[in-house]
Amino acid sequence: MKGIILAGGRGTRLYPLTIAISKQLLPVYDKPMVYYPLSMLMLAGIREILVISTPEALPGFRDLLQDGTQWGLRFSYAAQDQPRGLADAFIVGREFIGQEPVALILGDNIFFGEGLPSRLRAAARLTKGALVFAYPVLAWLDAGTHGSLLQAANFIQAVEERQGMMISCPEAIPAKCAGLTQKGTSQGVG
Repeated sequence: MKGIILAGGRGTRLYPLTIAISKQLLPVYDKPMVYYPLSMLMLAGIREILVISTPEALPGFRDLLQDGTQWGLRFSYAAQDQPRGLADAFIVGREFIGQEPVALILGDNIFFGEGLPSRLRAAARLTKGALVFAYPVLAWLDAGTHGSLLQAANFIQAVEERQGMMISCPEAIPAKCAGLTQKGTSQGVG
């Protein structure tokens, strides 16, 4: 299965911060916002990922994410010149997708919940049709306004410091996923 991170839009609710930088490149506590949806795709076992953003923002994503080999991934990049919604991401990414199944995640959403990694892996095994699933997460944070961006950072900081676990760290996920396969558990991975 392949993955798409839709990280377009202009982030107007976060002006003036987003005049010069994509919202998804802003930090949420100690890492760029895009790391959170990226980690969800990684936890699902997806290793080929297309990042779709504005032509102006793509160089920033390329600088940050590079080609993905540092995390055992392969990134591709595509421009969406105007925000045209979710369906357009599949049109922009049609060559990347080919005949493969694909999962799309928004670049500004943050999910955290017990058992979420195993649900993601199960959904990624789908070979026919489509699946839209709901999951009772402990937290879903949009981070689209100044207040919600601060709330997201505070939540991540509290969980990481008080629970002693790292949330959405791409550099740690390959090792944790290998451990999950061997142990059959999803404790402490978010």
